[in-house]
Amino acid sequence: MKRLMILILLLLPLQYGKGQNLEQFFRTYHKEQDVDAIHIGNITMKLAGLFTETLGVNGIEVLDFDEATETLRQRFQDEVKSFKDPEFETLLTENDKEDHTKILVKIKDEIIRELVIFQTGSDCSFIRIKGKIKPSDIERVINEQEKDGN
Repeated sequence: MKRLMILILLLLPLQYGKGQNLEQFFRTYHKEQDVDAIHIGNITMKLAGLFTETLGVNGIEVLDFDEATETLRQRFQDEVKSFKDPEFETLLTENDKEDHTKILVKIKDEIIRELVIFQTGSDCSFIRIKGKIKPSDIERVINEQEKDGN
């Protein structure tokens, strides 16, 4: 029994270490030759704020797998399926015939700190939006889009 407890205690950190956070996730794939990676940082967002409303967004990261090999797409899909980060909660999961979409959010003090969209299937992509985003701002944008018919 004592050996079993020691074994469990030794293996627990290995299992926890297997999961990756979003920083590692982005760094892993943005280096791939067939993946288009875009990173818009805080300074660029502040500059954009001079010309348009940024709604509290201070960073955006995008990975696009349109040109990626099937092997790379499959690896991405497998990692998305197994991705777990206790700081995030699932906002939406949608499956259709060809695609799977998963939207995660990190909320602190009723403010959205990060919004992550994983798209797998025929189109694979990753979008991460960081900032201090009020849910009311998102609701306002959705209402404006619906009013415009988009």
